[in-house]
Amino acid sequence: MTDPSAADRTRRPDGDDDEGPREFVKYTFYKLRPEWRRLPEPERRRGREALVRVLEDPAPGVLVRTYSTVGTRGDADFALWTIVPDLATLAEFHARILGTPMGGYLDTRYSYLGMARRSEYLGEHAHPGQEGGGRRPFDLPFLFVYPFVKRREWYSLPFEERRRMMGEHFRIGHRYPKVRIHTGYSFGLDDQEFILAFEADSPAEFLDLVSELRPSEASRYTLLETPIFTCRKVDAERMLALAEGLP
Repeated sequence: MTDPSAADRTRRPDGDDDEGPREFVKYTFYKLRPEWRRLPEPERRRGREALVRVLEDPAPGVLVRTYSTVGTRGDADFALWTIVPDLATLAEFHARILGTPMGGYLDTRYSYLGMARRSEYLGEHAHPGQEGGGRRPFDLPFLFVYPFVKRREWYSLPFEERRRMMGEHFRIGHRYPKVRIHTGYSFGLDDQEFILAFEADSPAEFLDLVSELRPSEASRYTLLETPIFTCRKVDAERMLALAEGLP
């Protein structure tokens, strides 16, 4: 729905932009090893409680949201959406996760890193939360996450031509005001160019939006937009219980 590209005309030399500090955003998908489920229940309970404490009481400046992917992905059991001011803080937070008893039984299946900034295609026109300007979660029931890469030909097009095509993208998106987008820019930071996340009240809303975007002109320049993760928002305790197969 949004496709910010190379130059950011709102960025200042200090690394901030006109919307505030450019924070790091991270989406991490974990798979719980089967060996954990075979441990005695008291040991597992203590392990869950230790990890819940880390997730519910992160370091100052760390924002965490927890999601279950049980039933929607076969290769991941849960996801963490983390927003941090710097990479050192991000590393320390994830080290705390790995250092818990349960952390020793977690495999990181997917990991996506980006930074937030405003789309260069917006100009003076923007619908809050719909073109990637949102810096904080809206805490809607569902989150849809995927890496995104454009074909190189896209960047050789004149800027005004790209803006015209993205205008169609935005107009389609405005027909789905309850779907909120968060764009992470990953150029030089990770394997993808962008990491896109959409919050919605229901999967049907997002499915209809993506279906309508498929014939758009800008979509012809998409190179990669998989894997796609459908995530259900739950608290940390329920997230881990679902990963263990507990009712």
